[in-house]
Amino acid sequence: MKRIIQLCLGIILINIPLIANNTLSEDIFYSRAESTDTLPSVFSKSRADIIDNKLRLEAAMKFGVHQIPGNLKDLEIYRTRLRSEIIRETGVVYDHKLPLNIKETGTIKMNGYSIKNIVFQTRHGIYTTANLFIPDGKGPFPAVINMLGHWLKGKIDSTGAQGVGHSLALNGYVCLTVDPWGSGERTTVHGIFEDHGDGNNLGSALLNVGETLMGIELSDNIRGVDLLSSLSYVEPDKIGATGASGGGNQTMWLTAMDERIKASVPIVSVGTFGSYILGTPCICEVVIDALTFTEESGILALVAPRAIKMCNHKKDENLAFNPAEMLRSYNNVKPVFKMLGVENNISYELFDLVHGYMKEDREAMLGWFDLHLKGIGNGASKKEIPFKQLPEEKLMVFPIGQRDANVIGTEEYCKKRGKELKAVLLNTKSFDLNQKKKELRNILRLNEKSVLKEVHKYSGMAGWVRVGLETTDNKLIPLLFQTPSGNSGEYVIIINSGGKDNISAGLIEGYTKSGLGIAIPDLSGTGEASLASLRFDYLKGRLRTLVRSEFWLGKTVLGEWVKELDVITQFLRSGNKAQKIAIDGTKEAGLAGLFAGVLEGNIDNVILRDAPISYLYDNRENIDFYSNAVFLPGFLNWGDVSLVAALTGKNIKFINPLTISGQTLNDSKLKEYQTEFEKLRNICKQSGKTTFQ
Repeated sequence: MKRIIQLCLGIILINIPLIANNTLSEDIFYSRAESTDTLPSVFSKSRADIIDNKLRLEAAMKFGVHQIPGNLKDLEIYRTRLRSEIIRETGVVYDHKLPLNIKETGTIKMNGYSIKNIVFQTRHGIYTTANLFIPDGKGPFPAVINMLGHWLKGKIDSTGAQGVGHSLALNGYVCLTVDPWGSGERTTVHGIFEDHGDGNNLGSALLNVGETLMGIELSDNIRGVDLLSSLSYVEPDKIGATGASGGGNQTMWLTAMDERIKASVPIVSVGTFGSYILGTPCICEVVIDALTFTEESGILALVAPRAIKMCNHKKDENLAFNPAEMLRSYNNVKPVFKMLGVENNISYELFDLVHGYMKEDREAMLGWFDLHLKGIGNGASKKEIPFKQLPEEKLMVFPIGQRDANVIGTEEYCKKRGKELKAVLLNTKSFDLNQKKKELRNILRLNEKSVLKEVHKYSGMAGWVRVGLETTDNKLIPLLFQTPSGNSGEYVIIINSGGKDNISAGLIEGYTKSGLGIAIPDLSGTGEASLASLRFDYLKGRLRTLVRSEFWLGKTVLGEWVKELDVITQFLRSGNKAQKIAIDGTKEAGLAGLFAGVLEGNIDNVILRDAPISYLYDNRENIDFYSNAVFLPGFLNWGDVSLVAALTGKNIKFINPLTISGQTLNDSKLKEYQTEFEKLRNICKQSGKTTFQ
């Protein structure tokens, strides 16, 4: 067998053993740079956006399904169950007895109040940076925790969060403004501000180690309430919460889960969970599986009988926060407050403004807190006392580049936690294979089987048979295929996470010359099955919107791809008498093929090109190499790619295996993984082998 690698040209020339006891007679050329524009389309250019309509319909049905009980007895049972679901899905972790270890690094004296720059412990060994605004006098004062969304500079930002602290302090409130995980002073490199996961894959990487950005933020914020409650100059039974956008989202969740919050004001954030579907939520605003057990009005129901006022903006471009969506949730939950005799404890106000935390919002917030935390006024907006913004650097807890080692970002945390989980995997002496497969199904959210319902045949084109595979879960999979020459009955399904137009012409030509039958689909979110109606185009987040929409509905894109591959194999085996089927997948699509190989049982062998050899986090700089579809909740807690390969009992070939950030492996690292794959296959006592080229 010849194996020639011409790295200078970016071309690998190999002879691939595709199916056991069968070697291709022709060379297969594979080039990442080369693509073909000769593959015909299956559907017309003016096709309907099937995925868009499908997901929106599912979300709309959930709004009707998830009703809030109309009597007190059932309401209490409902709320207890709902809180348990939230804890399970977000992974929130907190220990009220854990020492806060507050450290003050500086104090700024203002006219009528002071500001302390502090750091404190939120989880064991994890610290957050914050600003503490304290009115002059002995107190005790009511207090407010101020949470942030996507101001890159976090608590110090003079266009948002900073102003809330000044205004509250001038009106007699202690205010704790916390840097959210991954922003402000909690970024990868101290002093280099970055988003924590909106337009990139950074926050999504937490999923692989069994964490959620929402859960970490909620844990931090609960500890923030612990801090406020511990201060001698704070009235612990008069604590409020506020924030805008992602911070407003945190405000709602914190108020729902922590009954020490007596009043809250979420700004430009409340809508419906259904409006997040194909909207633009950051991963910090996604609660995985949420629409399988509740709608947003259910979360608001957890707030009652405490007080909440929602401020939304008419010119907000984010449809998830559209006033009309907020009003749907408001009208759905208002009867709960009325049933508890506190219907005036829920309110809203609309402003003719764009997205942000503006003066009008702050004045509405002050009036609401005066009524519900101080017992004065009628809750209407209160004129704000003018204040002066500080130079942002003065509110930094640490000088740039001199951050305390206990304050870490996503990269460091994921590396550390990933190594711990990998050590557990490699020290495991035996596996219950059926149980591990069941757990993997749960991770992929394979809750229902997709069955081929009908085959829609279209006229042939350019030598390809064109069909649309209609499924029982309301999909229409575009598929091109060619039958094998002779009577071999051998097929290869070629898939690419960028769609069929990104499949190299040389790869197709090689398989054609080999005489194998070829099937080329566009999987959900790719090619002809891509979303055509996205409102925003996130260039750094291919499949981003689809992935997060599926999460809300209790699904994963990789899981959906596995189901689609199963449908395609049903079609090939039943209608085309396929005897052996291999999958050749590039990047994330290769992983889908691998998962299908272990879970569906009708795949004979799998080839993965440019796919991650492991889910271990390795490099922040290239975290967007793979699309958002690659991330799987709790995958490293379950095992790793090596364990999946071991469970297949099939021959698995990795061509140009990479790290999870797309980095090339050196020879020693590749050898290390080869040993790991062999070790796990021996433990599983499965046939087949895994090779790397």
